[in-house]
Amino acid sequence: MIRTLMVDAEGRVTVGGEELIARWRETTDGRLWIDLQGEPMARERELLEAFDCHPMAIDDAHRERHPPKIEEFEGHTLILYRGIASFDAELNYEPQQVAQFLGERFLITLHPGQAQSIDRLLANEGSDLLRLSPEHVALKIMYLSAGYYLDSLLEFENALSDLEDALMQNGSDLLMRQVIGYRSRLVKMRRLFNYHVGITQELTAYDYAHLPRDNEDTLHAINDVHERFDRLLTLTQMYYDICGDLIDGHISLSSHQLNITMRILTVITAIFVPLTFIAGVYGMNFVHMPELEHPYGYFIVLALMMSIGVGLVWLFRRKGWF
Repeated sequence: MIRTLMVDAEGRVTVGGEELIARWRETTDGRLWIDLQGEPMARERELLEAFDCHPMAIDDAHRERHPPKIEEFEGHTLILYRGIASFDAELNYEPQQVAQFLGERFLITLHPGQAQSIDRLLANEGSDLLRLSPEHVALKIMYLSAGYYLDSLLEFENALSDLEDALMQNGSDLLMRQVIGYRSRLVKMRRLFNYHVGITQELTAYDYAHLPRDNEDTLHAINDVHERFDRLLTLTQMYYDICGDLIDGHISLSSHQLNITMRILTVITAIFVPLTFIAGVYGMNFVHMPELEHPYGYFIVLALMMSIGVGLVWLFRRKGWF
């Protein structure tokens, strides 16, 4: 699907398809935004080459799972980032690569599936931003995309709080597997947002021909995008640390409970070892055992065993072992 948005020199907006490209070429001051969704690679390459996009930039845009990056070429700037196809409060998400070819008077975006941020801009404020410049559209797309991530992450904070309470009340292996699953997804997200923060740091630190920092509005938009991705990175790191603390706390609590159980078993064993020893000695049935012929030997041994047992119980309780 090819969608185009054109703003002429007088600020008039035209929405259409591929036919607007020819009209845009006839102007000298018009601005054009072309969105390619799910188009065949051959068709995308043909259109990008018509705008003199560099072959290496086209190859990067068509490469699956390419790390997010920004790279400047002679007639355009390439921005690759991971948009969002779907994301929920359980951190189940499907990112999709979005490529932006940013020129002086044009912006070309291409992505395999539906991009919510692009759809939102095309339906609402895309024309107003295009009147300012194509880079404002490109930065706003990234800003909105980061916003969808942010909304789901903030929802996850409530789920994480409930999970923390559940672990404290009645920890189980099922809850632990859930926490470990969250932690694994947060690692992947942290790596993804780290790439995006790197891109926005480059935008704030270096001058790109099609993203001029000397323009106050452009610099403000760049800072907004950087702050949002930086917040996403900070949140994922914080949630990752919380999940790690929950895992460590559960393991510590389980170890403590195991130590209590082992201590009780040790006390029981320590009490019965001397009693078992005495019973074993007098159960050997040798002929010459003087104690066996004593009229009160049985009662003396029972009293001795009882004294030992009671004495050990008193000693262990004094030490606070149980």
